[in-house]
Amino acid sequence: MTVTTQQPARARAASGDRAARRPAPGARARRPHGRDNRAGYTFLLPWLIGFIGLTAGPMIASLYLSFTEYNLFQPPEWVGTDNYARLFQDPRFIQSSVVTLTYVLIGTPVKLIVSLAVAMLLNNNRRGQGFYRSAFYVPSLVGASVAIAIVWRAMFIDDGVVDKIGAFFGVDWGGWVGDPNYTIYMFILLAAWQFGAPMVIFLAGLKDIPAELYEAAEMDGAGWWRKFVSITLPTLSPVLFFNLLLEMINAFQVFGSAFIISNGTGGPAGSTLFYTLYLYQRGFEDQQLGYASALAWVLLVVIGIVTAIFFRSSKMWVHYGGDAR
Repeated sequence: MTVTTQQPARARAASGDRAARRPAPGARARRPHGRDNRAGYTFLLPWLIGFIGLTAGPMIASLYLSFTEYNLFQPPEWVGTDNYARLFQDPRFIQSSVVTLTYVLIGTPVKLIVSLAVAMLLNNNRRGQGFYRSAFYVPSLVGASVAIAIVWRAMFIDDGVVDKIGAFFGVDWGGWVGDPNYTIYMFILLAAWQFGAPMVIFLAGLKDIPAELYEAAEMDGAGWWRKFVSITLPTLSPVLFFNLLLEMINAFQVFGSAFIISNGTGGPAGSTLFYTLYLYQRGFEDQQLGYASALAWVLLVVIGIVTAIFFRSSKMWVHYGGDAR
């Protein structure tokens, strides 16, 4: 009986010693968790350095410079809100804003209409479908290059290809590049020509629409327009919202083609003086970097406000699959 009673006691004592030597559950969980955090931050470090050094840092510096008078060769001189007050007394600022808004309000819808129309044509299965999709996407790959902008300018100058085509039909345009009444439409056509990226996104959205919806509509006698309005557009509204928002932001920032086609001057009578081109002129030609920084921050705020309005209004016209409306 003595041996029998001592063995459980010894076993309990040994298990107690092992439990005392075992680390606490919380401490054991914290060590690998801390190692995981260090590993995660190590992998994020290159991105964080790039974000702070190339994005956040320059943005903060630009915000400070927008309240100063700075010409790159002398230290910044604090002037408060004078740069922002000066904007609304600057006729070139107002003109560049009007040109940019015209381009955004006309060019963005035209580009989306063309891209959606082509996507609907390419949505039908036919031979050589992959070739056609690639061919229509190519302009978006090369459309923003310097070479294409130079070619586009050569097409629309006086006695260019477009002028000769117009003369063949008895229309004398006299060159769109030098005519302030046509120059903005030349840029809108260039934007519409670069429809490849939104076209691919629209095409992916069209592939996700169930064919049963169209079959049911056909059984009810719906035509192509009724099917487009009642099925395609509501179902495609999230994709339409994404493309509309993205293309609108890109339209606000157009610069390369405007600089090349107008030789950096803003075109005849300032007809192609886009906002970013005017910002460049003030900052790098006139060396008014403080004023240019104020222009940049006004553009950022305007894009932010327009984006917020889009997201706010999307509740009324963007329909998702799981919405109960």
